[in-house]
Amino acid sequence: METNSVDITAQLFALQDKTYANFQGKLLPTVSRETVIGVRTPDLRKMAKQVCKTPAAQVFMQALPHRYFDENQLHAFILSEEKDFDRCIAELEQFLPYVDNWATCDQLSPKCFKKHTQELLPHIRKWMKSTHTYTKRFGMGMLMRYYLDGEFKPEYLEWVAAIQSEEYYIRMMQAWFFATALAKQWDATLPYIEQHRLHPWTHNKAIQKAVESYRITDRQKALLKTLR
Repeated sequence: METNSVDITAQLFALQDKTYANFQGKLLPTVSRETVIGVRTPDLRKMAKQVCKTPAAQVFMQALPHRYFDENQLHAFILSEEKDFDRCIAELEQFLPYVDNWATCDQLSPKCFKKHTQELLPHIRKWMKSTHTYTKRFGMGMLMRYYLDGEFKPEYLEWVAAIQSEEYYIRMMQAWFFATALAKQWDATLPYIEQHRLHPWTHNKAIQKAVESYRITDRQKALLKTLR
């Protein structure tokens, strides 16, 4: 059993690109450089598809915490392939406390969520109330991904605006959420900017991201620039 898990780590090292590892390490300030193997994302996704249904994958996913950043990435991509919603949630609850960086958090996106948005929402609310930075960020990310279009409700904006945190990666996700909300739900979202409902840094970052977006009209951008 143990050998299977070790074999997966050995496969990751077989895909190592040391130049890429050096580049990637600079983008991950919360991750120790020594833990970055340097496997490129397309290779990780391909590997996840190949091993996700094997016994080795199950052993690997139970071996928490992982030692290497790339192992966390592979874990996230394997989870993203899970089609059973309940099993996916159970696996997520085990894994999220060990997520320690923005990349793993943001690239963790289970495909089964799209067909289970009603059941997913209570879990999102719980994740957003977590004291763990990347669990909270993941919850906001899933709310942004699945609930700013047809299933949008104005109260979702309040959920995100109400989060108080000094954490950079929380504020950045709040800004990203509101920039996306401006693009998709302009009328409901604009008052949060006009009334300066967000932390000043988050407020300005949301405007910056919205102004940079091709989904925001020139007229909307001009208005947003006056609200900085």
